[in-house]
Amino acid sequence: MAGNSFGQLFRITTFGESHGAAIGVIIDGCPPDVSIDLEFIQAELDKRKPGQSRITTQRKESDTAQILSGVFEGKSTGTPLAMIIPNEDQRSKDYDHNKDIFRPSHADYTYEAKYGIRDYRGGGRSSARETAARVAAGAVAKLFLKQKGIEIFGHVSSAGTIDAPDLNATDLTKLLEIRESNIVRCADPAAAGEMIELIDSIRKQGDTIGGKISCIIRNCPAGLGEPVFDKLHADLGKAMLSINAVHGFEYGSGFTGSEMKGSEHNDIFKPADAGNPVTTLTNFSGGIQGGISNGMDITFRVAFKPVATIMQSQQTIDKEGNAAEIKGKGRHDPCVVPRAVAIVEAMAALVIADHLLRQEAYK
Repeated sequence: MAGNSFGQLFRITTFGESHGAAIGVIIDGCPPDVSIDLEFIQAELDKRKPGQSRITTQRKESDTAQILSGVFEGKSTGTPLAMIIPNEDQRSKDYDHNKDIFRPSHADYTYEAKYGIRDYRGGGRSSARETAARVAAGAVAKLFLKQKGIEIFGHVSSAGTIDAPDLNATDLTKLLEIRESNIVRCADPAAAGEMIELIDSIRKQGDTIGGKISCIIRNCPAGLGEPVFDKLHADLGKAMLSINAVHGFEYGSGFTGSEMKGSEHNDIFKPADAGNPVTTLTNFSGGIQGGISNGMDITFRVAFKPVATIMQSQQTIDKEGNAAEIKGKGRHDPCVVPRAVAIVEAMAALVIADHLLRQEAYK
């Protein structure tokens, strides 16, 4: 199976399946002398792990990361940094019913079509369980970016048709406190309450709902991004669209920008003074122009579809192409976005870390 690696200079390769012994990641290209804070890595994994609340899957995994190589006396050595996360609470019998049946909107049929074989236990490699390895790697990338003063903040900005108001993103620390004070991980308390009520009601119906995550990358220097095919927003888009259940990505003004006039949409430069960096009066560009960061906040949004497994009967087909019926079993999220915030931040960190190293290579 190809396609398990991401990045060029800060490069990761993930491995493992949902119901295998473990999942893991190898980071090749992490610079030496980065302080590797295992408690921080674990805290990031805890934001993604299952069983957090009544609106997430009840699978119980500690998601305890073990570092196998690449770290000495708390510092990265510059050699491949390997981590594994053991699987602890597999219930493979929950998937016996779909051994020979394709679940609607899952990867069952497409994996069978591509490989001629599939691990039906929780989706195997196609399971979102794989994203825990990305979060572990993204945490290391965050530790590297922290040394550069770069911050990344994401939150649930919508669930179903409930939208949080645009953030006043002046104090990311304060927003982080608000986000972590509620189980849906929305930085607006009023909207968070409505989202939780909606997701809970959807869960009780045996159904699921989608949502969006908004993300801000702050203090990113100007100059990151490679024309023509490795534009910064293109790599961010690829990173986000590689996450399970993601169906949309937009940055800056996004699709709304298509409804504006150029005179409204252009970001006017402010004259630089007293050595301050160049800024713009507005940020419809989302901090990226011509595929290269301009020093303003990088802003983007990621849309997630409803989780495909629902606790209702649905029509489908079996491996022979015959009509069949299936009903979801086991432990599944009614809405994936509360746990996906950590994944979005991790993938953003991996992209920025990679492009930062690529830019430094020019010097």
